Amino acid sequence: MRFAPLLCLVALVASPLALASSRHEVRNRRIEPRQTLAQALHDAALPDAQVEAVISALEGVFDFRKSRVGDQFRLVLRNGELDFFDYRQSTVDEWQVRRDGEKYVGSKRTIEVEKQVSLVTLEISTSLYEAALAAGEDPGIGMVLADVFAWDIDFYRDTRKGDRARALVEKFVSKGRVLRYGEVLAATYEGGLVGPKRVFRYAMPDGQATYFQEDGSSARKTFLKSPLKYAHVTSGFGSRFHPVLKYQKNHNGVDYGTPIGTPVWSVADGTVTTAANTGAGGNTVCVRHTNGFETCYLHLSKFGAGVRSGSRVSQKQVIAYSGNTGRSTGPHLHFALKRGGQFVNPLNQKFPRAEPLPKTLLPDYLAKTQVLASQLDSVSVAASASAGPGPRAAP
Repeated sequence: MRFAPLLCLVALVASPLALASSRHEVRNRRIEPRQTLAQALHDAALPDAQVEAVISALEGVFDFRKSRVGDQFRLVLRNGELDFFDYRQSTVDEWQVRRDGEKYVGSKRTIEVEKQVSLVTLEISTSLYEAALAAGEDPGIGMVLADVFAWDIDFYRDTRKGDRARALVEKFVSKGRVLRYGEVLAATYEGGLVGPKRVFRYAMPDGQATYFQEDGSSARKTFLKSPLKYAHVTSGFGSRFHPVLKYQKNHNGVDYGTPIGTPVWSVADGTVTTAANTGAGGNTVCVRHTNGFETCYLHLSKFGAGVRSGSRVSQKQVIAYSGNTGRSTGPHLHFALKRGGQFVNPLNQKFPRAEPLPKTLLPDYLAKTQVLASQLDSVSVAASASAGPGPRAAP
């Protein structure tokens, strides 16, 4: 639901007398920085008594601590008194306060959401983002696919014109509108540079789901190809003219251009050795991994929840957010990789895959993925079809 930018609305009623005696006004507002909901209601010129009535009606229904900057709310007044209030945080999170006689009643609005499984096909001409738009999909599908293929494909460096991606993906739909994408059940990528990739999601006996290749070998590798889901390299590894110091200097890592606040994930499991401001490197996180590897992430705006020296982190865990701290000329992430204490180029490393599927589970895996594979390869499957009762690789 989108609120119309309408400041004043006069309701049409049956008679001129009623029109003169009943006036409706709509006020649309957003939560501003450092504003509580109560403050926002006061700033919207709602009388103190009615502000208290709204807050009281929402107690036990809405957690005021979760009010966020940018949340939308609407006040509908009749003859200067509040008649209706609604508060929207997302497409599926909305609360209301309605006038019921002399009191106000708060509730969370129920929004029906249907889960569908759809086949998405993307033909890449310039970028994954543009391919999603051309296919009539939300650009968010690009982030979903980048997550699935994170071990094999850097979707900025490795894509080529003519590459093709297909995915069986869950969609959560309300009134014909896609609210968000869910899990990718199966996906293929035909790349001019990276070659063919094909993965299936499978739930292990302990309930944890992960991705495997068609033969049961793991789609996961010990290290991801990039510490960001999607970003471009602005400065590579090796000697360069330093933009701040103004002389030739070794660049012991890779710079990714990305807006401040972009989530940065750990490329592998490990233990945090540094989570502090290091001066020229700004806010820095370093992680020690197995086999003598260490990764460092520099110029961060802030650290991830619970990330501190000595803490354990897992692959794909958000450990920080990109920034512009330290000796930096603009928002970016500096990513460095050490092997045996020596800096190496992160972009040309080849890492082994994780353990394959246990042989005892292979028959079950092959039976379930056969159904997904036939849907993935079918040219007649509907662009958006509800999932059938057949077996699936993961819940």
